[in-house]
Amino acid sequence: MDGTGACLVQRDFTVLLEKEHPGFEAARRELSKFAELVKSPASFHTYRLTPLSMWNAAAQGMETAEILKQLRDLSRLKVPDQVLKEVTLWLSRYGKLRLRQSFEQPGILVLEGEHAEFIDEIAKLESIQKLGLKRMEATKLTIPVRNRGMIKQDLTRLGYPVQDEVGYHSGQALSFQMRDETLAGIPFSLRPYQSESVSAFTGSGTSTGGGSGVLVLPCGAGKTVIGLAAMAKLQCETLILTSNVTSVRQWIEELRAKSTLNELEIGEYSGDRKEVRPVTVSTYQILAHRTKKEDGFKHMKLFNERDWGLIIYDEVHLLPAPVFRVTAEIQATRRLGLTATLVREDGCEKDVFSLIGPKLYEMPWRDLEQEGWIAKVKCCEIRVPMSESLRMKYLLAEGRQKFRIAAENPGKLEIIRELLVTHSDRQVLIIGQYLDQLKHLSDQLQAPLITGSMPQQERAELFCAFRSGSLSILIVSKVANFAVDLPDASVGIQVSGSFGSRQEEAQRLGRLLRPKSGDNRAHFYTLVSDGSREQEFSLRRQLFLIEQGYEYSVITPHAEGTGAKEAAQ
Repeated sequence: MDGTGACLVQRDFTVLLEKEHPGFEAARRELSKFAELVKSPASFHTYRLTPLSMWNAAAQGMETAEILKQLRDLSRLKVPDQVLKEVTLWLSRYGKLRLRQSFEQPGILVLEGEHAEFIDEIAKLESIQKLGLKRMEATKLTIPVRNRGMIKQDLTRLGYPVQDEVGYHSGQALSFQMRDETLAGIPFSLRPYQSESVSAFTGSGTSTGGGSGVLVLPCGAGKTVIGLAAMAKLQCETLILTSNVTSVRQWIEELRAKSTLNELEIGEYSGDRKEVRPVTVSTYQILAHRTKKEDGFKHMKLFNERDWGLIIYDEVHLLPAPVFRVTAEIQATRRLGLTATLVREDGCEKDVFSLIGPKLYEMPWRDLEQEGWIAKVKCCEIRVPMSESLRMKYLLAEGRQKFRIAAENPGKLEIIRELLVTHSDRQVLIIGQYLDQLKHLSDQLQAPLITGSMPQQERAELFCAFRSGSLSILIVSKVANFAVDLPDASVGIQVSGSFGSRQEEAQRLGRLLRPKSGDNRAHFYTLVSDGSREQEFSLRRQLFLIEQGYEYSVITPHAEGTGAKEAAQ
């Protein structure tokens, strides 16, 4: 029977959500629990139901009946039977394959299914025969323990998620506590949602299962503190992997300031230093570094340098393929993934699910904003016209060159000048993709530029000046996309980006989310060339943030002015 729901569920597993429907906001919140937003034109947002979105929902405790009821309640028309059937099938597979320890045979694991027919299906999968599976009983297969990660990875890719109940080794013990007061004398305790997320991870960390998974929280929510709290709960030596050296040093500062760990217990493993200590902080880049393609990854030995009881993957969505491969070999070690978004542009979300673990906890960005834990951000897309000569050059170009011409539109400079005047009393980050463009802006605006080639010491000095307020404008390349703590940045101007990267858009807005004094508000502007490929890619970039409840106003500059004041209102 037809109803008044905000959605239309289609046979191709897409769900159309009507933007102007009075139930839009409530429907968006429910859909985001078990569906992925794929596009958001003016009238309808399009979501997709996938096996992975269902398994992550199931990992957080959602039942099949609950999800099917939500689909029926949200849908204006009858939900196609085939959709209900497939969703039921996907969810029926979650938790039906369990990997357990064999107590009779050392070095052997048991893959157990609820029914013999289910194990028959698995045994016939040609692609996993190389992993040494053998039939043990009607509902059980054995597999060598060395293939623990690979069997989970391969079966997840084939549509059969595995619940790992083998357990984890404790690792070398490390005794320390979290402080009630930081070294600077500031009172410190976990926020309620931080305690909840730590419990979601450690609460299931028993000898028979749990202890691996991903926590998803906005930038500025204190993911470093959550990692520290998990370490304190487990009391074990820990390897922390993150995105860059700046982030490494921020982790180390937090560990020193908010825990009783001493300097000799915390090590930095980077290009500058090779300290392997009870708590060691390193980067994905150095682990994946090799001089020549035929050479091995010599720094991967860090995974075995000490008896780690926990490995923390900060910004887990950035995990490179070589680290995935090693992670498949260390499944006996507890693994905690921290991220603001599980979106990966390479489509490897299933590998994060199978090798790091399912999504155990997610805190919606808008919820933290309403509670005042992160800043309220107004998002605005300013569509900058191209001059006639630039338009002609753009039309004659092909492929990526077309995008770059639009991205480096010189007309953006005047918009930036007006925005700087409008926000003259605020700390402003200008961020972009192309170095030539950023160097030109640096020259014209007389503002410093941080790029990947700048020495760490110089970067640190500029970041410090920005934090102190002695520097009010800072231009940064993509090196500032991740894990750069600039709490007073309240205006972000994005002048160019990496095509349609949803991940990058979310991370760049994340630079502004630290709570602000006063009105706790921030502004995020993205400048795109009007009527260009850059404008088209911008729509895709915004998808994740739109799913989180952010809206982009659109401003087209007019003859009398740029529209900067209008955008800031």
